[in-house]
Amino acid sequence: MPSLSNNKIVLIPSSRFTIDELTTIYNQTRVDYLIPMPMNASRLAEYVAAYDVDLDHSFVASENGELRGVAMLGIRADRTWITRLGVIPSTRRGGVGEALMHSLLDRSEQLGINFNMLEVIKNNTPAHQLFLKLGFYEVGELLILRRSPSKTIMEPVIADARRLERYEALDLVGYDRGTQPWTNQSESMSHAQDISGLYLTLPNGSSGWLVYQRQKFMLTHFIYKTEVGDPAEMAYAFLSHLHHQYPRLDTHIENIQANDPHLPGFYKMGYVEAFRRIEMWRGDPPKSLVAK
Repeated sequence: MPSLSNNKIVLIPSSRFTIDELTTIYNQTRVDYLIPMPMNASRLAEYVAAYDVDLDHSFVASENGELRGVAMLGIRADRTWITRLGVIPSTRRGGVGEALMHSLLDRSEQLGINFNMLEVIKNNTPAHQLFLKLGFYEVGELLILRRSPSKTIMEPVIADARRLERYEALDLVGYDRGTQPWTNQSESMSHAQDISGLYLTLPNGSSGWLVYQRQKFMLTHFIYKTEVGDPAEMAYAFLSHLHHQYPRLDTHIENIQANDPHLPGFYKMGYVEAFRRIEMWRGDPPKSLVAK
């Protein structure tokens, strides 16, 4: 596949680099970032697989023989996702980021996909302005929440609780949920390992479910729904059962809608906001993604 160029900026497909090389480039672009989020090679490889990142359609930028930045493209039916965009700090505002963005948008169009998604950390003004310039518009704000392990094992809310096996959990996640952030889409969950869930019915008839990923030291990737009743009450109920089961695990969940009615239940359970992202789209979401 030929490299693409923009003046002195040369764009090289990321597939020409090893995962170790891509990890090094990415980490160099984030050393002074608002939220650095460094990667190691193993985590980056998992990221590429979990989020359908296509390295043939992702790019590393080079200028005068020096590597200047990286950007990756996730590809799914009817939509693409721009992620891991970063430019070496000393060379920012020189057109590298814009050249990388144009390359990913051009690839999306070549694939026949006209709906693009991304998230930008709130208050990252230069990146936000670039995305607006390129035709992206704001959809909403997304929260990143964390909860430290509890030293006290709490008693769970009284409920009829049933553990969900992986296939049951993924079946629930697969229901129509509208245009979710890329990390929370059904495909992301189906690629993840160690997926489980809980289904709760409260004495007052309220019911709902939580699907999550249990990693070695952390709970993450939460998808949930209140079927009957008050969302805040249901959130506190299923979280009380989850953290009673795993009292020593950290919890880190991403891209929760800022207007999610379940949030009071999370805060009551001791979750705190780490930071926010602005969700942005370009184009209209395809009908296949709109909640029915």
